[in-house]
Amino acid sequence: MSVLDLRSDTVTRPSQAMRTAMAEAEVGDDVYGDDPTVNALEREVAELLGYEAGLFTPSGSMANQLGLRLLVKPGEELVCDRAAHVVRAELGAAAVFSGITTRTWDAPAGLLDPADVEAIITPNAGPHLVSTTAIAIENTHNFGGGTVQPLEAVRAVQQLAREHGIGLHLDGARLWNASVASGVALNELAAGFDTVSVCLSKGLGAPVGSVLVSSAERIAAARMWRKRYGGGMRQVGILAAAGSFALQNNLKRLAEDHDRAQRLAAALGLDPSRTPTNIVVVTVDNARAIAVAAAEQGLLVSALGPTFLRMVTHLDVDDDGIDRAIEILRPLVRG
Repeated sequence: MSVLDLRSDTVTRPSQAMRTAMAEAEVGDDVYGDDPTVNALEREVAELLGYEAGLFTPSGSMANQLGLRLLVKPGEELVCDRAAHVVRAELGAAAVFSGITTRTWDAPAGLLDPADVEAIITPNAGPHLVSTTAIAIENTHNFGGGTVQPLEAVRAVQQLAREHGIGLHLDGARLWNASVASGVALNELAAGFDTVSVCLSKGLGAPVGSVLVSSAERIAAARMWRKRYGGGMRQVGILAAAGSFALQNNLKRLAEDHDRAQRLAAALGLDPSRTPTNIVVVTVDNARAIAVAAAEQGLLVSALGPTFLRMVTHLDVDDDGIDRAIEILRPLVRG
């Protein structure tokens, strides 16, 4: 029995065409800045998002943590929603590596509400309280169910940040999905932030890698911190070539993943309009038991809490795969 994997869009395997691009990549030593394939990818992503420079990193977590490091000094505060990836799924890295404290607001379905941000920030808090120096926004929102942040809400938070001199980081791991789902250009979604991270190894299907973009000055600093964190890579153009291939070939097809996610959501009794991209989340009585029962039938899904079940569509799951997932999950979820 073949295994159908909906745990995440990180589980994709490189196609033969992507493997060929990797094998043929021109390489050099990236720590010396000599890898032409990496340099080209960094320029390409920076231009796509409307920034001066980019930095290739081995993971989305590293890209996020470098972005936060540039904006928040040790002992200062980052604010974000309580289910944001940077505080829920990066193992306390901001505190461990950068001495960053965090406070969070509640955001149902991960949706950004500027009033929540305004209520929690404490800029220039004086000698006795922690000052807020950065706000992080996630788009799309992973644990919110692939939520696309409303552009008007993002702009309102950006204006608030400017008024108070607070930095802004965009965790855009799935910004590609947000752009395809909303029809808003990538550079418009990324505009107005100080640092932006995007992931190549999720919906786009590359095996490894993310890119952090910002000003040339900030990226120069991030490059040094990447080395300090052990992220300096040598002939890594082999991996960067996969990212470039993914951008050229797998970006527009994300709409197919969104359609399949909506079909799965509808079959499980959910409102498809609340599944705007490629992530389906279901509240159930016993998520672990359902995940185990599905695995016994050859379907892998994620139980990310006692009642939180998540399925993520991706380029390795076609229409037949969704039909099979529906056949397995519908009786388990709906009874």
